[in-house]
Amino acid sequence: MNLFLEAEAGTEAATGGPNYMIWIWLAVMAAVFYFLIIRPQKKREKQERVLRNSIQPGDEIVTIGGFVGRVLSVKDDVVTFEMGADRTKMTVKKWAIQTRTSPEQKTEIPEKAETKSEEKTEAVFDGEEKK
Repeated sequence: MNLFLEAEAGTEAATGGPNYMIWIWLAVMAAVFYFLIIRPQKKREKQERVLRNSIQPGDEIVTIGGFVGRVLSVKDDVVTFEMGADRTKMTVKKWAIQTRTSPEQKTEIPEKAETKSEEKTEAVFDGEEKK
């Protein structure tokens, strides 16, 4: 029995007393796990919840199944939208909506790109710029 107690005391003396380093490393690993995995996931879920609760009629949406359409009505947890040239109506749950684009957010990039390119185009004759 004395040998067992001496061996236990010897390992404690060899490691510098009680092993607090294990607890410190566990706490550090838990903090890293929280800040790299749990916190970003909660932030993403909050953004998705805000997006889905802010859907209004007239918004363009894309569902998780890939359907694209314009919202007609929103009731509690159900969204009705129309899609395609024949204006097919479809009803889905809010959780099935992946992205949203409001009509105000749409920009006509091709028209802006043409006007900018026309403004920047200047003819060069005999080494001089025509203004």
